[in-house]
Amino acid sequence: MPPPNQQSNRSPSPSQPSGKSEVSDLKSQLRQLAGSRAPGADDAKRDLFKKVISNMTIGIDVSALFGEMVMCSATSDIVLKKMCYLYVGNYAKVNPDLALLTINFLQRDCKDQDPMIRGLALRSLCSLRVANLVEYLVGPLESGLKDNNSYVRTVAVIGVLKLYHISASTCIDEDFPATLKHLLLNDPDSQVVANCLSALQEIWTLESTTSEEAARERETLTSKPVVYYLLNRIKEFSEWAQCLLLDLVTKYIPSDNNEIFDIMNLLEDRLQHANGAVVLATIKLFLHLTLSMADVHQQVYERIKAPLLTQVSSGSPEQSYAILSHLHLLVMRAPHIFASDYKHFYCQYNEPSYVKKLKLEMLTAVANESNTYEIVTELCEYAANVDIPIARESIRAVGKIALQQYDVNAIVDRLLQFLEMEKDYVTSETLVLVKDLLRKYPQWSQDCIAVVGNISSKNVHEPKAKAALIWMLGEYSQDMQDAPYVLESLVENWDEEHSAEVRLHLLTAVMKCFFKRPPETQKALGAALAAGVADFHQDVRGRALFYYRLLQYKVSVAESVVNPPKQAVSVFAKTQSNEIKDRIFDEFNTLSVVYQKPSYMFTDKEHRGTFDFSDELGNLSITPESGDVVPAERVEANDKDLLLGTTEKDEGRDPSSNGSAYSAPSYDGSSAPSAASQPLADLAFSSTSAPGQGPSSSLAIDDLFGLDFSVGTAATPSPPSLNLNAKAALDPGTFQQKWRQLPISISEEYSLSPQGIALLTSPQTLLQHMLSHSIHCIASGGQSPNLKFFFFAQKVEDASTYLVECIINTSSAKSQVKIKADDQSSSPAFSTLFESALSKFGLP
Repeated sequence: MPPPNQQSNRSPSPSQPSGKSEVSDLKSQLRQLAGSRAPGADDAKRDLFKKVISNMTIGIDVSALFGEMVMCSATSDIVLKKMCYLYVGNYAKVNPDLALLTINFLQRDCKDQDPMIRGLALRSLCSLRVANLVEYLVGPLESGLKDNNSYVRTVAVIGVLKLYHISASTCIDEDFPATLKHLLLNDPDSQVVANCLSALQEIWTLESTTSEEAARERETLTSKPVVYYLLNRIKEFSEWAQCLLLDLVTKYIPSDNNEIFDIMNLLEDRLQHANGAVVLATIKLFLHLTLSMADVHQQVYERIKAPLLTQVSSGSPEQSYAILSHLHLLVMRAPHIFASDYKHFYCQYNEPSYVKKLKLEMLTAVANESNTYEIVTELCEYAANVDIPIARESIRAVGKIALQQYDVNAIVDRLLQFLEMEKDYVTSETLVLVKDLLRKYPQWSQDCIAVVGNISSKNVHEPKAKAALIWMLGEYSQDMQDAPYVLESLVENWDEEHSAEVRLHLLTAVMKCFFKRPPETQKALGAALAAGVADFHQDVRGRALFYYRLLQYKVSVAESVVNPPKQAVSVFAKTQSNEIKDRIFDEFNTLSVVYQKPSYMFTDKEHRGTFDFSDELGNLSITPESGDVVPAERVEANDKDLLLGTTEKDEGRDPSSNGSAYSAPSYDGSSAPSAASQPLADLAFSSTSAPGQGPSSSLAIDDLFGLDFSVGTAATPSPPSLNLNAKAALDPGTFQQKWRQLPISISEEYSLSPQGIALLTSPQTLLQHMLSHSIHCIASGGQSPNLKFFFFAQKVEDASTYLVECIINTSSAKSQVKIKADDQSSSPAFSTLFESALSKFGLP
């Protein structure tokens, strides 16, 4: 037995009351008050009930008081009834045996003289959700639906829906839907009617999958008599009920244009409603009804503009954001209609950043020749904002406006002034925009380069900005005096640059600079090629080898490939397809508009219709393999995972999958020959030799750039050999457990051959191909262009397991691969083996 001091310091269990006798004390006190009619007894019960509910709320088990709580519920005090029902509902769900004790007193309360108690008791009875108590619900529900009090009928209607989810057959057999339909068309209380409409829609929608009669009944809800009857009563409904009705009317098909105008005239005053949800539901209906009437549709945009702008300026920031999201969608579809109202989209100092960001996007969309100057002036004020993310967004907005306007003189001047602000984030964002401006408006190169040339690369730290600066150094090296030397200093610090994007741009920029100023760039190009070939990143290594072999073949050909005559970019790629935007518009007045993505990208499988994707790997239907080919079951992969991001990457090939006789070079700066006076035209070393005479041209290129050909094979050491078990087996449960626990060892992007992409019309061919390399598929799924596969493999020696998630985009012929492994050290070797197997798919 522990000493008294240790026993007293022991803390109480979090699942038990702090005092051992607290529950027993509460029980004894409740027993004393049970059935008591003494003055003040109800007040004492209230205090005890509050203690019980408080303990229950914080997780203390007070189920031992169940009997006493039920006995004390024999009172006419509404507050005591509510607390008792709350207690009973909490414990009856997890303990059906206790629920049986509540049936008698709940049924008794359903016949109470007080309609409030009748309604509360019926709601609690239907909320027990215990299947073996269904028989006790039918009688009270039938009585509740016929009750004289509207509150009881309202509760009873929702009780029918709860009964349907507990036992659908009982609900249908007792003909409750027919009763609800009668109440829908005849009940004088608007809330009862609204609840009937909601319950019938849900019941008949679920039943229509198996019953033709239910499907016909569901169609009657959108018949002309029902719709017109409900529309004529819409002013009696609550805001929620009005939204429900307006959503129903969107499914109604008017017979002609006159009927459309009648409906719109009837609902015209709903646009002036104080509730934003009602306004949005009305707008959705108006837009839906006039889709086939182009002129009227435009007039609807004009009509709904004022109500939306009013809603944006009223209410909380969260409500304003929801309204503003819908306004943003409409602005993107018809920017000219909102062009004159651009001042409504100016940012206020006290608005949250998410509201400001959305307004900046809308200012960008509505900018035209008449308002560009005012909008850009306003955006330039935001560039000095203390909120750095908003300052960045405002600079991007100025750049977007410049890219969509014809007269950009003033805008370019404003952007160049940003470079003089000497703020890192301003400089970084501006450099990216100047790069895009020069791609579309090359005539501004002299003005831009004059300012950009004064920026030191050491002061630019963000990868995208540094990549933009490097691009300009390569593209306009003939106009920038120090360009070769700046690029050379960047090459010398190659190992310190962690961004693959910057290294890729640096390789290309040095190549371009070499074609324009060969003597000054010769050494830098040699160093860049050697560093690129030895780079650990697949794309960098592939591009360096590509450039190296181009130079081996013919320098003039390399120049035509790397630095061809360029045309100005007229249109930049959109971030969202028109199909996605149309889908979002179809889901107006839903979360799709707020999230700016269709519902199938963020909802669960059972709520998204035909799209059968889900996020959890645990939801995979995985079966053990049998036979020669692993059976790949459908994998439910979330659509947001299937929206594969793309990065700016040029084509490159892994040297391990290339049979060329050329070896990877390594750079030795001490052996670089001087070629200061050698013209570029004389560098076409293989112009007189056949393509097969590559080695001699290779030696010439190596000599020119100081590359040590003799040790070239040491630049990319071959990975250690890895032997996989052809008969590997993995339990599905183990696969899922390992996938959740293991960290990602390698995440890469691999390329597939066009022949392989063509074969993916039948994904089974890929499974057979990978199986021939001892890589087994355990699950697969997805729809073109995004296919998702899960593979596993095991080493022969120690049965270490490798897990692979492979998402293939058939449009880009790219695959996103994530590898997890028991043995992290061997992951690179397995990655190389997996890449090799995947690259050979479809090849003879």
